Amino acid sequence: MPSHLLHGEGCVLRVRAFIDGASRGNPGPAGYGVHLTRDDGIVITARGFLGETTNNVAEYSGLIEALNLAIDEGAEEVDIASDSLLLVQQMRGNYRVKHPNLKPLWAEATRRAHRFRRFSIRHVYREENKLADRLANEAIDMRDERVVVRSSEEG
Repeated sequence: MPSHLLHGEGCVLRVRAFIDGASRGNPGPAGYGVHLTRDDGIVITARGFLGETTNNVAEYSGLIEALNLAIDEGAEEVDIASDSLLLVQQMRGNYRVKHPNLKPLWAEATRRAHRFRRFSIRHVYREENKLADRLANEAIDMRDERVVVRSSEEG
């Protein structure tokens, strides 16, 4: 690569994110968690306490946080994994968004998803989503409004 190119110039940055939302009671105290990995090994985790809300609102909050982090990182391609089948099917356009509390969150997530050259979202089983689940539950336990941590994969 010629030395005059800036770091990352000419490269497509892809991020992969596992997302989750949790609500103790539905509605109840709720939080979201995001475990995002960049192609270069940088890992970004985020969690946030949402107060009293539903699990589905928490799930969408995790998705929006992941998309915001990807935008901030300059990603062009985003792969999302979620254990919420409802959220995945709604984002793919297979299910209609009926609940009035979810419609603005879906619209916001859709607007953000369209900013990427490529956006994909897939359903995973809960066992595959342990890191994001742990972060969502930590958010509820700690009552942190928003915590973002950046680290390398090695440590």
